[in-house]
Amino acid sequence: MPSLAAIPYYSGFDRAHDTYNAITAASDGKIYYVLCSESYEESGRMYRYDPPTDRTECLADLTEICGESGANAIPQGKSHVRFYESRGRLYFATHIGVYQIIDGMERMPQEAPGGRALYPGGHFLSYDLQTGQFENLATAPDGEGILTLTMDRERGDLYGITWPTGYFLHYRNGKLINRGPVSARGEAGTPGADYRVLCRSMVVDPRDGAVYYSTSEGDIFRYRPETGSLQKLEGVDLRLDYFGKYDPTHPGSMGYNWRKIFWYAPEQVAYGVHGNSGYLFRFDPRQETVELVERITSEPSRRSGMFDQFSYGYLGFQPGPDGETIYYLTGGPIYVDGKRLKGEEQIAKGAAKGLENLHLVTFHLPTRTYRDHGPVFYPDGGRPTYVNSIAVGADGTVYTLARFEHEGREIQDLVRIS
Repeated sequence: MPSLAAIPYYSGFDRAHDTYNAITAASDGKIYYVLCSESYEESGRMYRYDPPTDRTECLADLTEICGESGANAIPQGKSHVRFYESRGRLYFATHIGVYQIIDGMERMPQEAPGGRALYPGGHFLSYDLQTGQFENLATAPDGEGILTLTMDRERGDLYGITWPTGYFLHYRNGKLINRGPVSARGEAGTPGADYRVLCRSMVVDPRDGAVYYSTSEGDIFRYRPETGSLQKLEGVDLRLDYFGKYDPTHPGSMGYNWRKIFWYAPEQVAYGVHGNSGYLFRFDPRQETVELVERITSEPSRRSGMFDQFSYGYLGFQPGPDGETIYYLTGGPIYVDGKRLKGEEQIAKGAAKGLENLHLVTFHLPTRTYRDHGPVFYPDGGRPTYVNSIAVGADGTVYTLARFEHEGREIQDLVRIS
């Protein structure tokens, strides 16, 4: 199988840590992305890459654009959500970048060093592509970060799920509404009792503006903005044998949650991927049906029959410029002397259980054509790791954010895959 070349870029942020989702190819032809920080002193930063000039530039410090530079609080360390473009603006949100380990789990900090205030909460933000101006739209309640975001581009509404409790937020016309927790106590809960891993991707049906999200138990919920109601769909769920078996009260996997989902207008349905099993499925909200389409893991993973090494599955899953082809950055097993390299059996968070290759897979929806384009390597033979984002340029070039070594230090930064 041929391999693909990955070109790493150093954007100038030596604290850059793992970013999930936060990269996009905008209508101006440029690539926008966020580099995250796990520091109490430095915030995450937003950048722009210009393909014709092959240059990156820093656009903003996340704490500054949230209006919190003088707050002496835990900074806005991350953005873990997709960018959504509408009417010349990019919409996104911020998240906390530091955690406190309590009973072996990542929790919201209960104290901060240096007399800092606790985290003030994630923000809904917008960026004007023409003027370069940022707008601070709203702040999540109770000091929660914003983990999940989607947008109704037609109506201009934003929707979020917070971390760790899992509040469902609806932003409309300058007003933020909190509809309460989506699944028990979310990731603030106690394992074995009210702990539930939270959905990382929501989808809007543009026909009526309804929003859909999943839970770790495998239920699918609908939010109707006109009534403000959250309702479980009774005729369909994600508790499918092919997805595997999970205990939703314990951490370590996404459970029966879908990992990533998007609306596909030609069929008026949504397509999603279940993270651990790698199965592509078709969700019809009107008919309330879920249909398995294909296992779109890498070819070596399909042959091995095993789950990949990232415990939550992969977020690098998006339709490309033609609107018909899914681009998916996923894992592939490494073989040493003919034996599959194994990782840990179980871990208690979203992380890699062991080393694996990165593969680019495409799937053409109208013809149901699957293709594994092969593993991806840096020029020195190194492997891109912790890949959970994707953007595809108009020319088909794939961009992501991945770990690599820079001047003796491991960082995560922009990577271009030809």
